[in-house]
Amino acid sequence: MQGAVRLGLVGFGTIGTGVIKLLQRNRALIASKVGVPIELVRVADIDLTRDRGVRLPHGVLVPDAAAILEDPNIDVVIELVGGTGAARRFVLEAIAAGKDVVTANKALLAHHGGEIFAAAERAGVEVGFEASVGGGIPIIRTLKEGLAADRCSAVYGIVNGTSNYILSRMSSEGGEFAAVLKAAQADGLAEADASFDVDGIDAAHKLALLIQLAFGVRVPLTAISAEGIRHISQIDMSFAREFGFAIKSLAIAKRQGDRIEARVHPTMVRRQHLLADVNGALNAIVVQSDALGASMYLGLGAGMMPTATAVLADVMAVARDRLHGSRGRVPPLGYPVRKQPRARVVPLDELESEYYLRFMVVDRPGVKENFGCGDATLTPASGVG
Repeated sequence: MQGAVRLGLVGFGTIGTGVIKLLQRNRALIASKVGVPIELVRVADIDLTRDRGVRLPHGVLVPDAAAILEDPNIDVVIELVGGTGAARRFVLEAIAAGKDVVTANKALLAHHGGEIFAAAERAGVEVGFEASVGGGIPIIRTLKEGLAADRCSAVYGIVNGTSNYILSRMSSEGGEFAAVLKAAQADGLAEADASFDVDGIDAAHKLALLIQLAFGVRVPLTAISAEGIRHISQIDMSFAREFGFAIKSLAIAKRQGDRIEARVHPTMVRRQHLLADVNGALNAIVVQSDALGASMYLGLGAGMMPTATAVLADVMAVARDRLHGSRGRVPPLGYPVRKQPRARVVPLDELESEYYLRFMVVDRPGVKENFGCGDATLTPASGVG
């Protein structure tokens, strides 16, 4: 039996720091569960001087990822650099070298997952990406293995903690979007450039992965309609409360015959639905399947330590498969990627749903007849019960 599983980490940012902290803190526990030690032998990052609050042995931190990718003694590469450029190259080079890969990079997999998963299957290596959707929530493993025998008809939920945090504060404390976003940035709960979060792009990346796992099909990322929350105001919050709803930014995918609904947008959620009470930076994902019915998965969807738990869970799963000679036992998506058909997406103008419309008009006779004055807000008000 192999004496240890050796790791190389590319990207020593927030999540990388969390992975190292958790590995150092729970080293003995992890080794007892896997059966052999998990050793971090190399960390690559262009910044060699910043204090991340963790200590590494001399020589472990290097500036060049090649020191990891070209080292035959490294078994598993953890990619945490983000983006779709260098990260794609690192992952494909690691796979070509016969190394297993663990990543939290949803953008990379949303854009290049087909290429990466196919390369991994050809090479007989594993790609773990639990941390790419829902932070520490084990939704990837649930869809890939836990519900493998069931047929999913819908998957939807709150998959972006920043947007949920902003909407929750707008609802509970008042304040308009711009002011609440600024406060969230000051508190470190939103990025300085929060566009990916508040414009629905991050959620669309995650939905693209959930669709592949839940339905066994691929939809182009460009076919997923993504609407953000910038236009939500206190007037909308007030009307939502009056009507018995909460406003949540949801990622929604449903089977509709041989087509798929795929959309991200602010949604009116009935107060009786469990999602209405998911507040702050929490994520919650609902899966509707034929045999199990509805099930919901709730937890912290981002942050250093929640995401680190998902990364190391993947590392441990890969390590076990390596030790028992069962690498590739479960394909990255839970099924061979070559079997994955491309699905058609239902156009938004064909969807049937209840809607909330808000018209701002001048208060004078005749306005109601033409609705030609002022601004209008249109928000889907159904799809989640």
